[in-house]
Parts: sequence; structure tokens; C-alpha cells
Amino acid sequence: MAEIIHTPLTVLHIIACAFLILVILIQPGKSGGMGVFGAAGAQQVFGGRGAGNFLTKTTWATAAVFFATSVTLAYLSSSTDDSLQEKARLEAAKKPSKPDEIAKPASSK
Repeated sequence: MAEIIHTPLTVLHIIACAFLILVILIQPGKSGGMGVFGAAGAQQVFGGRGAGNFLTKTTWATAAVFFATSVTLAYLSSSTDDSLQEKARLEAAKKPSKPDEIAKPASSK
């Protein structure tokens, strides 16, 4: 079951990460200056104070998704039945081993 949900959850985590970075960079600073991409465009779209409220709520929602996926992925990766050493031992046992060549003593002439 964990293998089925692991990939979509990782994709969601990466999208949330990229979107969170973007939303944080768009927000204007506390000094009222322009954000990285220009706050003037955001003020035209959302109104004078509407951009701050919308972007703040979007940041909190995206951060919550990012946090939830982080915790879930950490739990899924650590909640396996076998330890890593046990998995390595099982994989080594499954592989056919090649007979080692017997070391021949060097002939002295």
C-alpha cells in the first residue's frame, strides 16, 4: 500500500514546495515595498489590501500541505517492516553468487 501512495505524494510535495516558494516571493515586504515580482501588479489584481490577505492565506494553506506531505513521507519511509541491513542481506541472498577464484601463489623464478 505504501508504494502506491508514495509517488503521488512525492509529486504533490514537490508541487507544494515550488508553489510555496513562488507565493512567498510574490508577497510584498513589511516596509510596503515591492515584492520580487512587483507588488504593483498584485495590487491591481487584488486591490490595495486584498493581495496581502489572499497571499497570506495562500501561504498558510500551502505551508500546511507541505508540512503534511513532509510528515507523511517521513513516516512512510521509516515504517517498513525490515531494517536497511536486513533488506541488504535479503537482496544479497537473492543474487546468484559467483565462485571466487582461488588465489594462486606467485611463482618465483
